[in-house]
Amino acid sequence: MSEIEILPELKEIIGSLLFAAKKPVTTKDIQKALVETGKHYGGLYEQFAGLTESDILASIEGLKVDLIQGSTGLSIADVAGGFRLQNEINCGPWVRIFLEKDRSAKLSKPALETLAIVAYRQPVLRSEIESVRGVAVDHVLRNLVEMQLIKVVARSELPGRPWLFGTTQRFLEHFGLKSLEDMPGMDELKRMELKGDKAGQTKSFPAMEKELAEETPNDETPKPEGSSNDKE
Repeated sequence: MSEIEILPELKEIIGSLLFAAKKPVTTKDIQKALVETGKHYGGLYEQFAGLTESDILASIEGLKVDLIQGSTGLSIADVAGGFRLQNEINCGPWVRIFLEKDRSAKLSKPALETLAIVAYRQPVLRSEIESVRGVAVDHVLRNLVEMQLIKVVARSELPGRPWLFGTTQRFLEHFGLKSLEDMPGMDELKRMELKGDKAGQTKSFPAMEKELAEETPNDETPKPEGSSNDKE
């Protein structure tokens, strides 16, 4: 079977894999599935085992176009180093209500601000976050850890060996980022900040803007003067 004949079928296979996956899928993941399926079932399935990553990428691009042109309400996003099948952004409100996840999907403004500090300064100490924010962030950090958006990545060499926090794979998936390098640079952040000042609100990087508009009540308390932040 020629590559031209295989390609439409490969798009169907990839679409099924992305639909079944619970996390972003890489081209290597897809290639491995093709090879293992060929070994397991043999026959016609073996013809897909020799396809390259270039073949897979070409099929993914074709599938992206098909989904858009077909007005399916679905799209393929390039996030967290892989590909994810997801609903179109404009269909989000209906999906959130249908899944009863409208409230749980929201992050408070304090949580988003804390998350942004962790994202840009990681690995970062709790005391460093509190120095920037000027408030205690224990409760916010716990919530972000429970949401799997941040995690403890190491212990500092400072007295008490306090924890160092960083972002997770889930963070990249949540904000639709392919990698941390996709976050805007300082110049772009300054432009967003100026734009936000004119609009009378604070701006973070683009993927956070919608959640900032849906912020929940403040869930943290001012940091007491003279409090110790060296231990986590």
